[in-house]
Amino acid sequence: MSAPRVEAMRARIRDHAALNAFISETTEEGDGTVVAVKDLIDVIGVPTTAGSDILPMTPARADAPVVTRIRRAGCIVIGKTNLHEWAAGPTSAASRFGPVRNPHDPERVSGGSSGGSAVAVALDMCDWAIGTDTGGSVRIPAALCGVVGLKPTYGLVDNDSVIPLCQSLDTLGPIARTVQGALDALDMMLGAEVSAPAAPPEWSRLRIAVPGGWVTDIDGPTAAVWDELSRGLPVIDFPDRGRFARTILPILQGEAADNHRERLGEHASSYAKDTRAFIEAGLYVTAADYLAAKRDSAALRRESDFAMRGWDALLLPTTAIVAPRIGEANVREPLTRFTRPFNVTGHPAISIPVPNAGALPVGVQVVGHMHGDRELGAVALALERHLGGSPSRT
Repeated sequence: MSAPRVEAMRARIRDHAALNAFISETTEEGDGTVVAVKDLIDVIGVPTTAGSDILPMTPARADAPVVTRIRRAGCIVIGKTNLHEWAAGPTSAASRFGPVRNPHDPERVSGGSSGGSAVAVALDMCDWAIGTDTGGSVRIPAALCGVVGLKPTYGLVDNDSVIPLCQSLDTLGPIARTVQGALDALDMMLGAEVSAPAAPPEWSRLRIAVPGGWVTDIDGPTAAVWDELSRGLPVIDFPDRGRFARTILPILQGEAADNHRERLGEHASSYAKDTRAFIEAGLYVTAADYLAAKRDSAALRRESDFAMRGWDALLLPTTAIVAPRIGEANVREPLTRFTRPFNVTGHPAISIPVPNAGALPVGVQVVGHMHGDRELGAVALALERHLGGSPSRT
């Protein structure tokens, strides 16, 4: 017999079906932690679609390793969440299973590409969810839906049995309702024992800095939150934001085009227009462009590490705009402006919602040191408490 909690969550999935958060559901039962999994990641007995109708609807024959690990921690999988097809966009509006709609305003996007995972968490359809982050795809939907999204240090969680977009950048991470929930989820994804929560430090005692020249041209709701939160924080020299933007595209689009070359040749018309255009641009990335970008990414990592010496973390908005309307043009850059740089460098980063009653959600991003995921968690807990958020577990 199914546990009442699981049945209540399944009822919420049905009640909010118009938001298109889920592509498929399981029949799994139990009293464990309930997890939703982005539909790039294999779950035994369920097809993996990547938000496209190209892949065969053949059930996966085995769980991805990350799913195996969370099962060992007592988790059950409630279903597979919708996404921007092939994880190639920041809105989740392009999916063969319908656009993922924002729970705060269904005419707006949920963010992407892990939009369904963020909506599922925001509406208590699960305890937490797994997403992937290649240019902000965990943090962006978390910010737009008012939940917490954690991108760990690149490579911390393996990507086996996960459909790739760009292997040099793809990162698995959790979405949860609280920072502690996200940290607990990351432990489960790593197969580690869930650590006991520790009292966070005082926010005012931490050394938090803002990259100089980065936070410009943000919309009014984001500016109102940012101006209040960043007041008095020191501004430090940091590599120019434009360098990160120029460096990521040859890597991201070049590898995406390589991963999709055969599919594009056989099924080009099955791709959404924006997805196809974004991936096909990678066909024109030369080997010289790609190798230069890889060298630049290594240089930016070193320069960022140097700039962060002596600081506990960086603080930035997660996105430059609140959730745009579905179909609104020219939103990729302002949604990814502050997230992509830390896919380039691999640094861990977490998006935390700022209490903003009656308005669309705004997220702030805390960026930590390479392999300093636990230290970043402590900073994030401190910020959550400073903002008045709950430190309780999901």
